[in-house]
Amino acid sequence: MPTPAVSRRSVLAGLAAGAAALPAAPWVARAAEPVTLRVSHFLPPTSTAQRQLIEPWAKAVTEDSGGRLTVEIYPAMQMGGKPPQLFDQVRTGVADVVWTLPGYTPGRFPKTEVFELPFMVPDAETGSKALWAYAEKHLLDGEYAEVHPLALHVHAPGTLHMREDAVTTAADLRGQRIRLPSKPIGEALAALGAAPVGMPVPDTYEALSRGVVSGALLPWEVVGPLRINELTTHHLESDLYTATFLFAMNKARYEGLPADLRSVIDAASGASLVAAAGRAWDTAEAPARQAAMDAGHRVVRLDATERVAWQEVTRPVVARWMERVENGASLYEEARALVAG
Repeated sequence: MPTPAVSRRSVLAGLAAGAAALPAAPWVARAAEPVTLRVSHFLPPTSTAQRQLIEPWAKAVTEDSGGRLTVEIYPAMQMGGKPPQLFDQVRTGVADVVWTLPGYTPGRFPKTEVFELPFMVPDAETGSKALWAYAEKHLLDGEYAEVHPLALHVHAPGTLHMREDAVTTAADLRGQRIRLPSKPIGEALAALGAAPVGMPVPDTYEALSRGVVSGALLPWEVVGPLRINELTTHHLESDLYTATFLFAMNKARYEGLPADLRSVIDAASGASLVAAAGRAWDTAEAPARQAAMDAGHRVVRLDATERVAWQEVTRPVVARWMERVENGASLYEEARALVAG
């Protein structure tokens, strides 16, 4: 579990002090050996994930270790496999670090799903801070005990991007095939009358271009890197959903580092990284949204009356989650309280 951040001066002082005792681990680095960490993720190198989270983190650990830690980034699944395999790739050591969506393996991380329930998160920074506080208590030694979590965060509330048909009411959604972001929101879409279609984010462009789906739920920030604005003309903004992200390191790889290098990793990770990620994802919404408006697209907010109706229709989604997760009702109320501050 990440420890409180330490200053760069204290980290470098620790480095200069010499080698620390090594723990027993399958992978062990000698104190003087440089270490290269390979990071894998599923989005393009122009994505917010790489530019605003992974690259700054890589720079911090490289600088604060005096170059003893270096990072190689492999975007767009360049290390092989499919996006749903990323968690197992970091768990087994195929990759040293990954950035991924727990929701790509539905049902595997049920307690995490509470932050993906309908109308839970108002913005990325608020949601990310709340998720990390919740994770420290319920997830790091539970659902993510097989890896070393560096951060968990969310994106800003997602938008419904449609190819041809404007959607402003639940009636407009009936029969529409919509790319779903997670299991809870797939259930919400079905409750609203849509036909949800599951797929990883990188497959969305092709699915829209071929007419496999007529729309997609996505945050604005990923619309630019995936060129979704080329294929959609109508956009409905709401607080219907967000998705959770995991930035994690192979557990043996982390535990095999000398103590001073583990401190470098810890200083660059945890609560401060989570807050920075939330701010970055909120900020990243504006450019793609503006590009859509400049192109003459129709961008609207969900009407307040309609929003109340959507909340009522999707309440059973929340109820089912609480039923299938141990202590679901209390976890839901705790998550809501953390979001509310």
